[in-house]
Amino acid sequence: MRALFQHSVRLPSWLLVLGGLTTLVPLEALARGGGGEHYTRDSPSYGNGDGDAGLIYLFFRLITFAFRYPKVGIPLLILAVVIYYFYKRNLHPTGATQRAFERREAEQRTQVSDQSVLGWVQSLKRKDPQFEAQGVLDKVRQLFPALQEAWFQRELTPVRPFLSDATYQRFNVQLQLMAAQGVRDAISDIRLLDARIIGLEQSEWFDSLQVRVQAQMRDTDVPASASDAQALEAARRAPLESFTEVWTFVRKPGAVTRIGQDVYQGKCPQCGAPYKGGASNVCEYCQAIVNSGNYDWTLSEITQGIEHNRHAAPVDGLGEARRADPALNLEVLEDRASLLFWKWIDAQSQGDEKRLAQVANTELVSQLGTELSTMRQQGQRRVILECAVGAVVTRTLEVHPEGDDRAHVEIRWSARLGMAAANERPRELPTVPQRWVFTLTRRHGVKTNTSNGMATDRCPECNAPLTSSGASACAYCGTQLGTSARDWVLATTLPYETWEAQTRYRRVPGAQAPVASPARATDTVVDVQERERLLYMMASIAAADGTVDATERKLLKVCATRWSIPWQNVEMALNAGQPLFQKLMPTKGSPEASVFMDHLVQMALVDGRVDMKERRMLVSTAMHLGVLPQLESMLRK
Repeated sequence: MRALFQHSVRLPSWLLVLGGLTTLVPLEALARGGGGEHYTRDSPSYGNGDGDAGLIYLFFRLITFAFRYPKVGIPLLILAVVIYYFYKRNLHPTGATQRAFERREAEQRTQVSDQSVLGWVQSLKRKDPQFEAQGVLDKVRQLFPALQEAWFQRELTPVRPFLSDATYQRFNVQLQLMAAQGVRDAISDIRLLDARIIGLEQSEWFDSLQVRVQAQMRDTDVPASASDAQALEAARRAPLESFTEVWTFVRKPGAVTRIGQDVYQGKCPQCGAPYKGGASNVCEYCQAIVNSGNYDWTLSEITQGIEHNRHAAPVDGLGEARRADPALNLEVLEDRASLLFWKWIDAQSQGDEKRLAQVANTELVSQLGTELSTMRQQGQRRVILECAVGAVVTRTLEVHPEGDDRAHVEIRWSARLGMAAANERPRELPTVPQRWVFTLTRRHGVKTNTSNGMATDRCPECNAPLTSSGASACAYCGTQLGTSARDWVLATTLPYETWEAQTRYRRVPGAQAPVASPARATDTVVDVQERERLLYMMASIAAADGTVDATERKLLKVCATRWSIPWQNVEMALNAGQPLFQKLMPTKGSPEASVFMDHLVQMALVDGRVDMKERRMLVSTAMHLGVLPQLESMLRK
């Protein structure tokens, strides 16, 4: 808004003088006749730097002038409206404009040269002479509509052989969340516009092929009870939207293309026998796990184009961990972490901590059980709607020869979160971006089971599929699960600031407070989702004491404007109150409060400066967090 106001004062001085002529018509009449009801009236003073109130005042005067001198005043008024419209549109993009920006960013993130694609194809052909890029793209063109149809029908069995365990779990839990909400997804006019190879990562254990999928469809929600015909009718009334995704397919090195002999042709990719499907995804003739990636390309991840990162960052501790377990690879580890994330979401949504019993340690299951039990006693339940994952990235690996090795995996996700009474539909909730770190533990010396490939939802003893029955033992062989003795299990789930505070600070014996460690300082990811996440947390922090005064609200609105975050979403975060951010709120004066404040300063400094209004917002937040003395040093970094 500052830029808009500064531009307005560049209008010719004679226009401003005319705009200041006497008003003969009451303001209420002008508001109705001149469209004043469309303006925001948060700021009562003229020329305050926010600009809205000053512009309202100027428009009122222009309208008055137009009544008195229509030949001059009406053209001037039209000109002012046109200028305001174009500047307002640029400063406050509409949803359609914002989506256009995101589509453009997705295209830029996924652009590669033809020469690069040719190099990747040749690299694969050297190991697999039958490999052809067109063959993989044809599989994408076959899988894309099949996956959309399975999603629409709410029945994933037809596509399960093509998906890794974690990808299947993701879709399955999302369908359950929608069912709990009482809705189903209605889609129509599905069209795959383009499929193109945009990346290849090769390791000793997997080849990971990235394919950009550009498509369009109509998409809306309808009641879960709606028939297919009713859902299609509703979808056809929705706007046609384009989107870009990156599909990652993995295959073990040494596997070769078998033309006409794969699950796309209804055959086992290992022995070529007819494959009839089934819950275990195992060929009844040769016992091959068909979605393991050991024999053919398996879809292991779908990333939104706007989240795609072409170059993976190095992982601290990976080399040391591989010395103890040479087969350790990030593809399987991150697929396992994604699987555990969706089981964690499922357990909370279902209100049953035992659904985690086979993949999480007893401490975490017990802790979640206590939280869910407390909510039930209070007649409350946790609401998780429209959950989606943006990225799963391994941050660090820790090797502990005398105990459990630890893998810290960051998961960026979003959902509409809140609390509701047991039999009550949830009120309107904002979609909140999240950054969490899941810590997985495994007994030092345990080796990665290379024979299972991407099949990460199996008993490490008998290889049978895991269940969500609530039993902590394998339903087939009775092996005790949920321990680190044989596979990676979930040990802790922490908001990003809490995890980074534990990593950045270390406890010194005898010290009253943590001491900063120079060993690690994690960079803040600067993007739309991260700005939105930090701003929502700022709003929640401001509302934590039960009141948000006019000054805080005004400063939050300034930040929302400058960071291109819809203000109505921030208002929902303010109104949702503490339950929205139960685990995310840093304790006053804590290390995580310092980390959050540091991230916030980095975000404000992204354009190289912090102006007076942003500084006032930072000061207000630092006071709430009890870290005001540290603010100046953060600003000087």
